[in-house]
Amino acid sequence: MTIQKDPLVIAGRAYQSRLLVGTGKYKDFAETRAAVDAAGAEIITVALRRVNLGQDKDAPNLLDVLPPDRFTILPNTAGCYTAEDAVRTCRLARELGDWKLVKLEVIGDPQTLYPDMRQTYEAAKILIAEGFEVMVYSVDDPVACKTFAEMGCVAVMPLAAPIGSGLGIRNPYNLRIILEQATVPILVDAGVGTASDVAVAMELGCDGVLLNTAIAAAKDPLLMAEAMRLGVDAGRKAFLAGRMPRKLYASASSPVDGTFFE
Repeated sequence: MTIQKDPLVIAGRAYQSRLLVGTGKYKDFAETRAAVDAAGAEIITVALRRVNLGQDKDAPNLLDVLPPDRFTILPNTAGCYTAEDAVRTCRLARELGDWKLVKLEVIGDPQTLYPDMRQTYEAAKILIAEGFEVMVYSVDDPVACKTFAEMGCVAVMPLAAPIGSGLGIRNPYNLRIILEQATVPILVDAGVGTASDVAVAMELGCDGVLLNTAIAAAKDPLLMAEAMRLGVDAGRKAFLAGRMPRKLYASASSPVDGTFFE
């Protein structure tokens, strides 16, 4: 099986890239577009409360460099601390660009940026009832992730580590449980620091990875974007190939029976 014949399907739409990227923290829109191209991303998440997508007619518009006819724009609710604010932000996205595929996140703590699960659940329930296709940011709790899938979210995105921390996957065992019971795509979101973190997530069986800071804060963002793309590719292929079993003791690479000299 090849990557080209192995699309990521979200809300009925197929994508060849399993790497989703954000648009924050770049020096300008030109660098944002260059990084997106280097990453090979097709889904671009945008913080509607922080980036102009047409709200300000006199300011530069991100859609001029990332046109919706080329990319899937995924408005997100970054910066929202209540279900009410998150729902209002998604409704604004629908008014601005008729976007109904949204990334929902409701933050509960400004220091760790961990999601407030109660507020997130309330917002998801309202948005799903209003016809939004919700990709939800969650803690890496198997019960919470299963609940979001059962209520109708089109994808669940457990964190690897706190947003922007670059710590990588801290709890692969929870992710394995989440993946075992998954009925919708599972994408690691937040905490990825480098390409090896991406590869680990994909090798575990995650359907994709969403990241921003790991590229934007790198010394060479464009080179890191390319590395992330390759990490996703390598990790997905390794998952599909099926790794060898882990063994406590050595096992000779060459057979020892029937050798010429005994």
